[in-house]
Amino acid sequence: MIPLTPPPVLRRHQVLGTWVSTGPAAAFVDTVLQLGAARSSAYVCFANVHMLVEAHRQPAFGQVVNAAAVVAPDGSPVAAAVRWFGGPRQERVAGMDALPLLLQEAARRGQSVYFYGTTPEVLAALTARAQAEQPALRIVGSYSPPFRPLTPAEDEAIVASINAADPDLLFVALGCPRQEQWMAAHQGRIRACMLGVGQAFLTYAGLERRLPVWARRLWLEWAYRLWLEPRRLWRRYLLTNSRFVWLITQRLGQRLLSTSSHQQIG
Repeated sequence: MIPLTPPPVLRRHQVLGTWVSTGPAAAFVDTVLQLGAARSSAYVCFANVHMLVEAHRQPAFGQVVNAAAVVAPDGSPVAAAVRWFGGPRQERVAGMDALPLLLQEAARRGQSVYFYGTTPEVLAALTARAQAEQPALRIVGSYSPPFRPLTPAEDEAIVASINAADPDLLFVALGCPRQEQWMAAHQGRIRACMLGVGQAFLTYAGLERRLPVWARRLWLEWAYRLWLEPRRLWRRYLLTNSRFVWLITQRLGQRLLSTSSHQQIG
């Protein structure tokens, strides 16, 4: 029996019903590497606005996210909301930034990695860069699944193949919410720490550019992504971002009213 997730080391604070992990980026990297070294069947989510809204809207998906060993604040608004709801001042811990840091630290500690998702072309470019930048990194495998649900037999075969490769870290790029659901469904079956990193494969492989740091600090990445893929993303950003602002405003208003009531009683 593969051991399940140990208790998370990082403290958590609730944002719209999702328990977001907090701490410096180095603590996130160390926690993930420890989970990998323990070969516990754990998974890590990188929560942006879209994920938090979907988790709030769909309770079943919210349970998937909250069952993760680590829920990193991927989006700047999510990191800021931690503070707004009484948590500590929190920096953003994005999957796109965490991927290269984790590969570097995995190489230093002698831990192995496996890449799952996207296309063979992306995986080839990703692997080439990782090997060039981290010659000591042990890449024990990669797999690009078909763009359809796997049959039970196919799923069993890939699980057996991943476990035979025996990675410490399994990076998963299937998009939200598919990758989070996939990791949750494979908890207890795959002997590794799984990380849902989404678009990080494309950016690390050099196939999609990121905004400059100054623009990211102004929370403009959503606008850049919308510009790149307007047909696919306009509805998501229009509805999701608006719903996030509404929910946050509503909750903060309730918080202020509650605080005011307690002060009057006191």
